[in-house]
Amino acid sequence: MTHEQYQEAIDWLFVQMPNYQIDGQKAYKPGLDNITRLCAFFGNPQEKIKCIHIGGTNGKGSSSNMLASVLQEAGYKVGLYNSPHLIDFTERIKVNGKNCSKEFVFDFIQKLKKIPEDIRPSFFEFTTIMAFEYFYQQEVDFAIIEVGLGGRLDSTNIITPLVSAITNVQLDHQNILGNTIEEIAAEKAGIIKRNTPIVSGDENEGVKNIIKEKAHLENAPLIDATAIHTHLTSDLKGNYQQKNIRVVLGIIEELKKQHVNISQENVEQGLLNVHQNTGFIGRWFEFSKHPLTICDTGHNQAGLEYVFSQLNSINRHKHVILGFVNDKKIDEVMELLPENSEFYFAKPSINRGRHPEDYENLLREAKIFYKIFDSVQEAYLSAKEHCTNEEMIFIGGSNFVVGEFLEKNLEIKE
Repeated sequence: MTHEQYQEAIDWLFVQMPNYQIDGQKAYKPGLDNITRLCAFFGNPQEKIKCIHIGGTNGKGSSSNMLASVLQEAGYKVGLYNSPHLIDFTERIKVNGKNCSKEFVFDFIQKLKKIPEDIRPSFFEFTTIMAFEYFYQQEVDFAIIEVGLGGRLDSTNIITPLVSAITNVQLDHQNILGNTIEEIAAEKAGIIKRNTPIVSGDENEGVKNIIKEKAHLENAPLIDATAIHTHLTSDLKGNYQQKNIRVVLGIIEELKKQHVNISQENVEQGLLNVHQNTGFIGRWFEFSKHPLTICDTGHNQAGLEYVFSQLNSINRHKHVILGFVNDKKIDEVMELLPENSEFYFAKPSINRGRHPEDYENLLREAKIFYKIFDSVQEAYLSAKEHCTNEEMIFIGGSNFVVGEFLEKNLEIKE
């Protein structure tokens, strides 16, 4: 298989299958009927692996990568399923920090032709079964499965995990999950399974109660991660990571009760070596020191609040590159923008990418210093040209903005 053949197969996959990341709501296929039939067609590999399920609005990626790193330090072979990818499709499915092989992806895409026509999987459903099959073939000790969108009706909710976790509940994807925190919390709580421990990391009392009620209904032991006190830190920077660390510690305690052997040293080293162990990037990722250049994939209101608050705590003039997708409420973002900054608004290069000209009236109203660009790379090159070493550059607003920036500027090590 050549690189060209692999790329053709991936391109075909993106074209053939409705993909939420690219096409938005019309590609979202709620419900478990399709994924149930798809998994059955492939022999139900998800029933042959030990899974840990992680949902929530923000922090799923960070928490699942921290947990993978800890389990790797403890000597286990760990599968990790995250989405979306930043640079290459294979990032979505990893074992011990190594992306799944392009050969496997290529071969699995060929099997699409044998799927009964009436199943018609979405892109995410097909990627999910691909992950289950890869982890089964690789004989992982544990597979950490990140929820794609929501919980109750998400394709990943077909698994029977050892333990589940909900990092937090914030407003995001309201057009699909509901307009209130309470409605979204009910969707997220849909991953709570009968007699299966659930770790909850949200501090909102209303959210806590919804998770508590569902846990009670399912006779699921509830662990309130907000009550866990720790001084442990991680190499994943970002003030918000402290909340994710508590969720991870809650999961680890539950695994230890199930006789999974994890030492305190494994925990400490795992949290400190996430980048090295899992290859995870994108959250408060330091791209360069001169000038200080930070990327962060935080993209909903709560995620951006955390990120912009941290930017405000840095006493430097900032060059802030932002881009958004079509369903983003730009007016909410305008209220949060960091101080002491000049802004470079760019269009992410995907179908859902929104051109800043569409919301320029809001930029004018915000009375900020801004420029508009047709691409993320043009914005970055302009920011770099105007930024001194005493200042800093920030890139964010969307997974796609960060992915586009890294694809163009990060040397990919195969």
